[in-house]
Amino acid sequence: MKKKVLNVATVFSGIGAFEWALKRLHIPNKIIFACDNGERDIEYDENLIEEVRGLGSIDEKHEFVEKLYSSKTRKTNFVMKSYLHNHKCPRNGFFQDIKLLDGNDFRGQVDIFVGGSPCQSFSSVGNQGGLEDARGTLFYEFARLVQEIQPKVFIYENVRNLYNHDEGRTWDIITRIFDGLHYNYHFEILNAEDFGIPQKRRRVFVVGFRDENNFSMPTGFPLVYNMRQFLETSCKLGDFKHNKKGKLVLSNSPGKIDSKYILSPLLYKYVMKSGTKNFYQKPEINLTVARTILKTMGNRHRAGVDNYVSEDMTSNLGSVRMLTEREAHRLMGFTDDYEIIVSKTQAYKQAGNSIVVDVLMAIIEKIMQEDVF
Repeated sequence: MKKKVLNVATVFSGIGAFEWALKRLHIPNKIIFACDNGERDIEYDENLIEEVRGLGSIDEKHEFVEKLYSSKTRKTNFVMKSYLHNHKCPRNGFFQDIKLLDGNDFRGQVDIFVGGSPCQSFSSVGNQGGLEDARGTLFYEFARLVQEIQPKVFIYENVRNLYNHDEGRTWDIITRIFDGLHYNYHFEILNAEDFGIPQKRRRVFVVGFRDENNFSMPTGFPLVYNMRQFLETSCKLGDFKHNKKGKLVLSNSPGKIDSKYILSPLLYKYVMKSGTKNFYQKPEINLTVARTILKTMGNRHRAGVDNYVSEDMTSNLGSVRMLTEREAHRLMGFTDDYEIIVSKTQAYKQAGNSIVVDVLMAIIEKIMQEDVF
């Protein structure tokens, strides 16, 4: 029996962790649209939103926003470059601005809608908990699009501290807004190391269904690989793959890395510091499970915050190095057939901003058990 092609759409799309999860699971899909401004924030009058919505077609709206961004900033959308290079999405299917994206254009066309808005302050949000109370936040835009698009399923992701933000008031508002969308939703904090990736990365996931369902969030399993096995010096470039079931398959063939990743004496001295008495950080390298991959890891934080390794398993000067950008992508679940086409700095940023592919795979597999498509 031919598999159904899933119609998918994402906002805050990043480098397409959800799309890569579908690829690894061999699930046929069509990208209806993606949206990410590549951290290029521009200013415009809010009245422009209604002006864009009044345009005749999706292509007209897309072209208007493209010209708007070209006139407002010279910065390159490196996220868009990476996304379009690695995923089957037409250029006019990638949108630059979530606020100017009209979900009504895609109503009823999307099976799964995915996004994870930045955790902005909700200090100005009212107490009624309705969708309008969240206006001005990027979470509002995600919820608005769910309401307009009416996907069969949505997945929302954010940092685990969203639970405690503003003494719990932010999460209370968010759940009340989800209630108002009239979706049956489930939420839980999931850790990457429980789903095959040796990285401590806890994120809250919300999965909502338009119709009744028996869904439950996925449960974890013991790690098969440790962080060292994810290194290019343990598994050469091109040998970090997945099998027919989507599971990771790594070789034991060591590769080589450029010496530029090895810390200089000055950097070594800095990263091995433990901090101050008010902010103590125990410097550790060669961890079995990586610390959370940061979008700023290229800045070389201290070894109590960032991840460093040495090939001789010591902390001797001259042997300690930072992770490569490829290793950062591996620790987010991107197999080596994902092509990194941006600078080292941008690559670290894009990996750190992403969602872990393997966690999404576990969620997708649970969703696919439901008869909703």
